[in-house]
Amino acid sequence: MQIILLERVEKLGQMGDLVNVKPGYARNYLLPQGKALRANKANLERFESERAQREADNLEQRKDAEVEASKMNGLTVNLVRAASEMGQLFGSVTSRDIAEAVTEAGFTITRDQVVLDKAIKTLGLTDVRIRLHPEVSVEIVVNIARTLEEAKTQLKTGSAVTGDSDNAEDLVAAAVYAVDANEADDASEKDTDEGSK
Repeated sequence: MQIILLERVEKLGQMGDLVNVKPGYARNYLLPQGKALRANKANLERFESERAQREADNLEQRKDAEVEASKMNGLTVNLVRAASEMGQLFGSVTSRDIAEAVTEAGFTITRDQVVLDKAIKTLGLTDVRIRLHPEVSVEIVVNIARTLEEAKTQLKTGSAVTGDSDNAEDLVAAAVYAVDANEADDASEKDTDEGSK
């Protein structure tokens, strides 16, 4: 099916391009979303008469999106989720979850603007692209952790806090240090007690 694009569509074309797409893609997505028109004589004439206005509107929307992208650049959102010791989430983080977190951070976006190839199912830092306009997108960091303290640690170290061998060694070392400190305190209390007798 041949269509006229009314806006830039990623991996398809620019505004005003005549492109061939599968009929289902046109009927189910492009036409209902207002991203395209069927390519016929009447629609071609209509598009050409509206072209200057559409390009001016697109330019204005793009400028607004670029301003928003500059404000959003470097944004990190924290999501607290239940996960196993190996870092696997019990469930997943979806575009809706990310959109809600970004909205709580002070930016208004919808889940359709979050570009995810697949759902996120592990703890850690993940770069996610937010499409603010067909021609403007920005990368943000989604930090998924079991607690806010773990999220802060993940931001500092750049890696997920899990129960794997490296972290287990750190935890064992911390526990040994705590036991040694407690034994030293107990010994000093014992000496103090014996000295007072």
